[in-house]
Amino acid sequence: MPDDPTSTDDTGSATSGWTPPASAEVHETWPGPDGPVAVTTRAEWIVLREEDRPVAELFSVACTADDAGADRPVTFVFNGGPGASSAYLHLGALGPRRVAFAADGTLLPPPSRLVDNTESWLAFTDLVFVDPVGTGFSRVVDHGTTREPNAPNGSAASGQRDKDDPKPDPKAFFGVKRDLESLGEFVTRWLSTHERWSSPVLIAGESYGGFRAAKLVRSLPETWGVGLSGAILISPAMEFATLDPTDYDVLPWVDLLPTMAAAAAHHGRSRAFDRDTPLDDVLAGAREFATGPLLTALVRGASMPADDRDEVLGRLADLLGLDAALVSRAEGRISMEVFARELLRDEGRRLALYDASQWVRDPFPDRDSFGGPDPSLMGIGRVYAAGINQRLRGEIGVETDRPYELLSYDVNESWKVDLDNRHGLDGPIGATDDLRYGMALDPSVQVLVTHGYYDLVTPFHASDRLRDLMRLDPDTAARVHLQHFPGGHMFYGWDASRRDFRDLVAGFYDDAVRLD
Repeated sequence: MPDDPTSTDDTGSATSGWTPPASAEVHETWPGPDGPVAVTTRAEWIVLREEDRPVAELFSVACTADDAGADRPVTFVFNGGPGASSAYLHLGALGPRRVAFAADGTLLPPPSRLVDNTESWLAFTDLVFVDPVGTGFSRVVDHGTTREPNAPNGSAASGQRDKDDPKPDPKAFFGVKRDLESLGEFVTRWLSTHERWSSPVLIAGESYGGFRAAKLVRSLPETWGVGLSGAILISPAMEFATLDPTDYDVLPWVDLLPTMAAAAAHHGRSRAFDRDTPLDDVLAGAREFATGPLLTALVRGASMPADDRDEVLGRLADLLGLDAALVSRAEGRISMEVFARELLRDEGRRLALYDASQWVRDPFPDRDSFGGPDPSLMGIGRVYAAGINQRLRGEIGVETDRPYELLSYDVNESWKVDLDNRHGLDGPIGATDDLRYGMALDPSVQVLVTHGYYDLVTPFHASDRLRDLMRLDPDTAARVHLQHFPGGHMFYGWDASRRDFRDLVAGFYDDAVRLD
């Protein structure tokens, strides 16, 4: 693509004064479960505008089946963080290629390998993996600098700045509202560019991406005119009030207990259940205790008779596999960090927070306050970073000097609550109300919520509880589906869970996409 500021392509415009880096496209064959599928994979930047002035370039990778008609579903996919690129879902579960892990989701020795993903969702939908601004190759547009003459798109700027053109704020999109607006604009521009307005549209988001997806169930049809057939929320963080527990909260501790009890049983440390107790039985017992005796003890605090409180805390210690004195001192409020450090401490091991079925050798066993490495987040970074660069630069042919931001802590630390008319004393933000509103706005949209049983960061019980508190009428309730899997935050790293997840989602698409 020529670096001509007045040129027109499928993502810029003649009036924009700006063209994005060059797109790349490759034709591939995906070995699907029903036979080979011809796929076009296109990596491109789409320009976002304010008052027809380019302000950002959003990078995406679209995988589309060649022989499908315009009525084939298209699913927009994003991860969370905030600050995470779409590489995790792209190369972990949904795309035609994935990074290789062991069968139980643990790390393999480097180098990272890409393999064909027979569980790709390409069997039933086209896929568009979207990197929000500040992640992947997505960046704000700086009008005040120019690229080097004859340099390829995407290369470093010359550093020459127009004195009348102020430097843009690189963090302008790092906020709840602006982020959602950018994704809404991206979806409409992509549908227009690729002539897909007649296709059923679905969205899939993981973690904070699940928060995004729940809010987009409302804003996409209401603000952007995009009707949704379905939304898949993967390990979502729906209400932020439950993610930062204190001594004065109750619900975060209730939500966390079933996950911790499952992890204790998995590692053979539960004193409440035999080692061969089925996971479903462990979870049922933990849920009943969490929402009954534990809830009562946490609410009553010092007003509860000492003998009754000691009985509850003793039972809790047995469920968690922890020392009874530790649980008693904490009065039942055991944080995920304490649990991860203490469960296998006598073996010199520390659990992973994002998948408590995994552990790492504690490099600092003598230090209580020093956090150890988390193999389910920091450990997998090298796998996905190498994998996405292999995929984009090697297989698809993207040419750019930009580094691919897999997980940007700068984005995460700079995130703002930029919602309109929000007072400084307003409570934590949430997305459940937007989901309820959106489902009322569109009486056909289907919603699927999934978690991993061993995820301590966004515990599955929180979504189960919120669903039960949404006051849904029977027809709406029938459109909200919950199912969870063995594994952690990215449970699809487990081979069996990834296959079962794909099968569940295939059935979900059959119900959500109705063209008759």
